[in-house]
This record gives sequence, C-alpha cells and structure tokens, in this order.
Amino acid sequence: MHRRRFVALLGGAITLPCVAAAQQRAMPVIGFLSSNARGTYTPAVAAFRQGLAETGYIEGQNVAIEYRWAEGRYDRLPALAAELVGLKVDVIAAGSLTAIQAAKSATSTTPIVFFGGDDPVKQGLVASLARPGGNLTGISLMASELMAKRLELLSELVTHTMPVALLVNPSNGSTEPMIPDMQEAARVKGVQLRVLKADTEAEIDAAFATLVQQHASGLVVGPDAVFDNRREQLVALAARYAIPAIYFAREFVTAGGLISYAASASSAWRQAGIYAGRILKGEKPADLPIQQPTTFELVINLKTAKALGLTVPPSILARADEVIE
Repeated sequence: MHRRRFVALLGGAITLPCVAAAQQRAMPVIGFLSSNARGTYTPAVAAFRQGLAETGYIEGQNVAIEYRWAEGRYDRLPALAAELVGLKVDVIAAGSLTAIQAAKSATSTTPIVFFGGDDPVKQGLVASLARPGGNLTGISLMASELMAKRLELLSELVTHTMPVALLVNPSNGSTEPMIPDMQEAARVKGVQLRVLKADTEAEIDAAFATLVQQHASGLVVGPDAVFDNRREQLVALAARYAIPAIYFAREFVTAGGLISYAASASSAWRQAGIYAGRILKGEKPADLPIQQPTTFELVINLKTAKALGLTVPPSILARADEVIE
C-alpha cells in the first residue's frame, strides 16, 4: 500500500515538470530587442506591457517576454537578434533603426514590430506605410523632422551667431542619413553646424572639449542608445561647460538638462505592444499600417536655464508640456 503510494507520488514528480514544460512552450513568446541598457528602458517596457494588456496579454500569465539588451553595443545586435530567432519567438519587438535592421536580417518570417527610425519606406524596411508587406510593421518616430525641430527650438533659446554643434554616434545606423538633413536645416536657419562624433565615454568628453574650442553656442544631441546610457555624463558636461543643449528624451531634462523635444515614447511603445498583441491573435504585420506619432512633448528646465543665464522666450514656455522649476 505504502509502496504503491510512493510509486504514484514519484510518477507525479516526474510527470508534473513535463506538463509544466509543455504549458510553458504553449505560451506565446515575444522577443524584446533593444540597443539600450535595461535601466534606461524601464518606462518603455512598462508602456509596451500596457499595450499588450489592452489586447489581453499579461506577461507571466499568458505571454512570456525574452529581453535582449545591447547596452549601447550596436555590434552585439545581430547575435542577439539571431538568438531570439533561434528561440522561435512568436514576435520580435525592436527599438532603434540598428536593432530593426538586425532583426530584419535575422529573419524574413518571424513578425517584427518596430519602434524608431524615420521613413521606413525610404530606409528599405517596408513597401509602404499603408500596407507594409513582408514581416515588419511598427511605429516610425519621424527622426529627421524632430531633429530639425530641435535645432529650431535651440536657435530660439540661443540667439548668438556662433556655430551650433550636433553630437552623433557614428556606429548608429541613423547617423549618416541624419547629418545632411541637419546640415540643410541649419542652412535654412542661417546657422553654422559643427558635427561631432562619439560612441564612448572618453569620446563624449573629447567632443565637449572640441565644441568649447569651437565656441559653439549650443548643442543638439542626436538620439542614440549610448547617449541614453550616458545621460548623467552628458548633462554634467553641459553644465560644466555652460553649453545649452537640447535632448531627445525628457529624462535628460529631469536629470538636469535644459530642454527636450520628442515624440511621446510611452505612447509609441504602448502602440507597439498593441500591435504585438494583435499579431499574437492572428493578424499579419503586412496588413497593419505603419503608425506615426501624434503626441510630442516639449520639456524645459527653468532652473538649468537660469544657471546658464538664459531667458526662456514666452513662445517656448507657452508650448511647453512640462516646465521644471
């Protein structure tokens, strides 16, 4: 009697993990591929989960998410994308152009929901905005248009005739097409533009020393994972050298930076989560139109402006979504 009970219990101990494993495999899996470090993307992950939840998917309950973080190392993205494809994830969510390109190169069949970039048609990612075709869809962030707008806002704040610097990462796939667009925007504004390149902590330090030598009146920081990961360093250098700088995310301003202008990242990542959920329910990325942001956030830090000796024009204050005092 006791022996039969022991055998039954032993059989249960062997069987239950197999059942659990089967259930785990039956749960859909999303691969989350980011150029950033985990800590800088906490709000994005929360917004993505919110979008998933709106389609009925809760992480850990009926969907699993495999996260892969390049931590600003763009050369790691192809291997990370291939790893997710090897895991046979059901959908890949990719942020930044370089991550999108890595995912696209890794698979032509796994659905990809992207967040970032500029014109995905011009970049060769999709056939059209209305009907992307292939295995990609997502949210375009209109990067070039926003960069030109940042230059315009900075020129409203800083009226000096001295050159303005643009800080970019040469390893970022968006950099090369961005530079001529910014040079044209500067020409239209009658502003001289100095392009500085950096992708390490030491190179960022050197870039600031160079822009001081060039007597730059302000700095536009290009959107980049490395710069996001080095947020505190950039804000501290701008304060040390008294350089008015405009950034691509509000987190720079809450950390003490001067001003930021960007599409609402939380809205865009929420939409990416919704798209991922819809694909898990059976819709095809080829049939889901590319979304473009409709909400933009202008954030300014008046305390930093005062420290820099700047008077913020009423025109900017009136448009600001958030003013930090």
